[in-house]
Amino acid sequence: EPASPFAGAKFIDLAYPLNDTNQFWPGDDYSGFELKTIATLEEDGVLSKAMMLPEHLGTHLDAPNHFEPNQPDVASLTPEQLFGPGVLLDITVRAEMDADTMLTVDDITAWEKTHGRIPDGAIVLLKTGWGRHWKNTVRYQNRDARGQLHFPSFSAEAARFLVEKRKIRGLGVDNLSIDRGISKDFAVHHIVNKAGKFGLENVAYLDKLPPKGFQIL
Repeated sequence: EPASPFAGAKFIDLAYPLNDTNQFWPGDDYSGFELKTIATLEEDGVLSKAMMLPEHLGTHLDAPNHFEPNQPDVASLTPEQLFGPGVLLDITVRAEMDADTMLTVDDITAWEKTHGRIPDGAIVLLKTGWGRHWKNTVRYQNRDARGQLHFPSFSAEAARFLVEKRKIRGLGVDNLSIDRGISKDFAVHHIVNKAGKFGLENVAYLDKLPPKGFQIL
């Protein structure tokens, strides 16, 4: 038998299990995860359930058609687009002091000075430290007195740099959005989606990843 190409590899699941504690985008017509039992082993000889959830709940992918017309939906993304070298950028320390902070091009340049150039076709993840608030909705949304969300994410400039100069496959973040909480124009979504790229939101367990040297599927 040929050796497995994954021999010696360590696998980390970057998705939260789906359940009714999952955070989701707090839109007006959105509601959380619901699970209903249709049949049980005791009564029916089989266990079967039905679920209902908004698309933007838990760990999920924003397809390119989310914010831009004439772009692929999730089903139209190829397997090749969904697999690539992983990169982890970290703004946790700054985010603790300023919830509205953004990843800048300077942050990327500084990361590359230490770790080398971000490879073409990478999937770039941003650690903001928000993962530690996953089970606390109030802290995760971090609203002010007016109800405005406050959490960090990518800047439009950083997103444009990664898309145009580093030819990334997609972006991901450990909170509700690849645009920060106070964003009104969702510039990062537009830049990423217009380029036919995807965004990953509420990505789990980023504290288990190194800055580079891993693959993402």
